[in-house]
Amino acid sequence: MTNIDFSPLFRSMIGFDRMSSALETAYRSEPGGYPPYNIEASGENDYRITMAVAGFTEKDLTLEVKENILTVSGARPDDEDKGQSKFLYRGIANRNFERKFQLADYVRVLDARLENGLLHVDLRREIPEAMKPRKIEIRGETGRYLEGEPQKTQAAA
Repeated sequence: MTNIDFSPLFRSMIGFDRMSSALETAYRSEPGGYPPYNIEASGENDYRITMAVAGFTEKDLTLEVKENILTVSGARPDDEDKGQSKFLYRGIANRNFERKFQLADYVRVLDARLENGLLHVDLRREIPEAMKPRKIEIRGETGRYLEGEPQKTQAAA
């Protein structure tokens, strides 16, 4: 297995320690798989995961978010028509699955719906006001400014 050295990136990136382990995990996980899916961005903060889950119903599917990991799983009951027919060829997958997606901080699931064999999961990144960029005032030698305190000006003598 090839190891990737992230130390040049960490010279200018603060607080991204988890990034290297996340990339290592993504590198180790198998590409593709079942069921097939798309991930699309429909705006700066809006995303959609679409999974092809033909043959599954709403009661067969489970979505769970725990510690920034979205887990989508499907469990179908055994063949309902057992004994009635014999398959000569079975090309439609009838197997259980579990797929996990690592969500970034502040990404939440808005909606999930099943239509025409496709499971659509809508996501949105909602950054709290405290985390949004803000301008910091730089003061000279005459005084300092602390956020939340009124600015003090020197009175002319």
